[in-house]
Amino acid sequence: MNEPIAARYGVDPYLDWVAREGLPVAEDYGIDLFKVETKTWPRYGVKGAAVHLKGRGDFCNMFLMDIPPAGSTAPQRHLYEDVYYVLEGSGSTQLEFADGAKRSFEWGPKSLFAIPLNAKHRHFNSSGRERALLVTTTDLPLVLNIFHNEKFVFDTDVAFMERAGKDNYYSGEGDLITVRPGNHMWETNFVPDLAGIPLKTWGDRGAGGTNIMFVLADGTMHAHISEMPVGTYKKGHRHGAGFHVMCVTGTGYSLLWFDKDKDFLRIDWGHGVVFPPADQQFHQHFNTSREPARYLATGVGGLRYPLTTQNRRSLLGLKPGEKGAVSTSIKEGGDQYEYEDQDPRIQKIWVEATSKNGVEQKMDKFFAKQV
Repeated sequence: MNEPIAARYGVDPYLDWVAREGLPVAEDYGIDLFKVETKTWPRYGVKGAAVHLKGRGDFCNMFLMDIPPAGSTAPQRHLYEDVYYVLEGSGSTQLEFADGAKRSFEWGPKSLFAIPLNAKHRHFNSSGRERALLVTTTDLPLVLNIFHNEKFVFDTDVAFMERAGKDNYYSGEGDLITVRPGNHMWETNFVPDLAGIPLKTWGDRGAGGTNIMFVLADGTMHAHISEMPVGTYKKGHRHGAGFHVMCVTGTGYSLLWFDKDKDFLRIDWGHGVVFPPADQQFHQHFNTSREPARYLATGVGGLRYPLTTQNRRSLLGLKPGEKGAVSTSIKEGGDQYEYEDQDPRIQKIWVEATSKNGVEQKMDKFFAKQV
């Protein structure tokens, strides 16, 4: 009589792969990436960790790479996309394409770059004394859970030369593609310094905020940077899961809540703190520092390739000429709270936070009737 076959169901190939890789996993709502434990990652030849934000959704994750002084990662290529941010240190990345062409660029603190799909690449730490700490947002969970074949993801030799981009995309230059406020795009493969890149006005998000959307390596990954002037904060909004929000400059906090919640979840942030608004969770960002606060948001599905209908609705709108839901009032069918419609507690929390830091807050004109 044949042995009964063990049932296989509820399998998560990505999480199984992480376990086989022996990576430590950091999991929480808000994570200080500088405090995450890293261990030797044989695949890359450096220390690493997986970062799984609660509420991150099904599409993406983060990996930390802790490159020792004068060290380097082992050469890699893979069929998932990744967007790198340099937390600390300096170094270079070398790329080699299927036609033999090579590209390289030097990065430093707060650099942003993407690896063209399936291009062979390697990262080098140029310092002989200090480590280099890089974090990358990837769509590996999506890719592995679709194909559940590690060899296919890491050993396929198909070339995607159309993703290589122009030569000047590796020198810090790029192409500005103007669309409309909030949707202006900077197409490149490498941004030397996110703290210094010029941004464009996005009035719909409130209080003098600015931003720029990125198209990196012609990929499906999303990335954008936003700035809040001193003494201001953004309007609350919601969208789908998968966006990883990380502070670049300044300090502040974010409030997160669902429609029926009585209280807010508060996450205080500074450089290197990352958190994920969950699916349809309202969230609002507040600058409490004496300098403009910038944050980077990464995820899957951007302006060029929204990937899902939900992403398209949030970023672009579903009809020609329509604004994205993240900058359209809930009174008009969108997903943004206008200042005059927000919970009165939000402004009171804000006034208290700025007064503690000695920051002159500039939001009273929006809330004269509430305070």
